[in-house]
Amino acid sequence: METRQRHDPSKSLVGFHVGDVHYAVPIDRVKEISNPLEMVALPHAPPAVVGVADYRGDVVPVVDLRARFGLATTVVTRKTKWLVVEVAGRMVALVVDAVSEVFGTGGAELRPAPALGSGDDVRGIAGVASYGGTLVFVLDTSRLRDLTEPLAAAGQIGGGEVARSLLPEASP
Repeated sequence: METRQRHDPSKSLVGFHVGDVHYAVPIDRVKEISNPLEMVALPHAPPAVVGVADYRGDVVPVVDLRARFGLATTVVTRKTKWLVVEVAGRMVALVVDAVSEVFGTGGAELRPAPALGSGDDVRGIAGVASYGGTLVFVLDTSRLRDLTEPLAAAGQIGGGEVARSLLPEASP
């Protein structure tokens, strides 16, 4: 008989890399880690929104965290992943360079993020954790709402007919 492992409550963060920096998001916000899917570019979308994709029947925005953080784009590799996260009740796919591992803070509270000047609002850092001797910046996914709300209001994301019409017809 196969035994299933239970979720380890001490592992509360999903770690990933964007460039040379280690980041994480709370595991309870992550719906899935997937390989990149086919997507469609949206005209007049914010620069960090590189397109929309059909994710399990919903049209979700795809946010490139490299663009969001002002980094140069790179080619998609086998390590490139999408973290599908919940933002304000909607799914959003975050493009990351690589997913590292699921870990926890060992019961320690997140430390406040340092003020780095202009761009702090774009980074959306909830706090800083240490893991394996490395600083990990924990993202506040709710801060991505400024990217998704205008698209939702325009009917370009979600499950509506306008959003579905943006995607190419699925072949039988």
